[in-house]
Amino acid sequence: MDQRHHAFLSGKRPDDVLIYLSDAAVSDGEALAEHGTRVDGGTVLVLPGDQGRSVFEQAVGVPPMTFAGTAMETDGTVRNDCTGGECPNADPETEHRVRVLLAFAEEQNEDAGGLYAEGDVIHAYAGCTCDATYSDRWVVEQSES
Repeated sequence: MDQRHHAFLSGKRPDDVLIYLSDAAVSDGEALAEHGTRVDGGTVLVLPGDQGRSVFEQAVGVPPMTFAGTAMETDGTVRNDCTGGECPNADPETEHRVRVLLAFAEEQNEDAGGLYAEGDVIHAYAGCTCDATYSDRWVVEQSES
């Protein structure tokens, strides 16, 4: 995991977005890796907000807020490194893997209550190989690094 990915997951890059694109979602994963970090099965990009949203739309063909709005309709589980998850439609007959993922961090907001009062929150929106979309959110684990 590179520094930008780690900083994002630590809540230290609230103005950035994280995009995970599986190898199946792009035509040239190796070329994409020049702009991000290669992980098992895909590439992670951590980019400034507007640029990241634009890259997501170009890569996926869907505006990021449309994708997130659809994904919010279904709760799922996204890995805390934002490179995979568990599709709520998973069944033993079909392979379910995250194809694309969009995430952003929201700074702690005690006035909002709930999770937001506990610390910085990661919001993650995933698209599965089965075409299902789902979302997850969690409080960032605090660390000294």
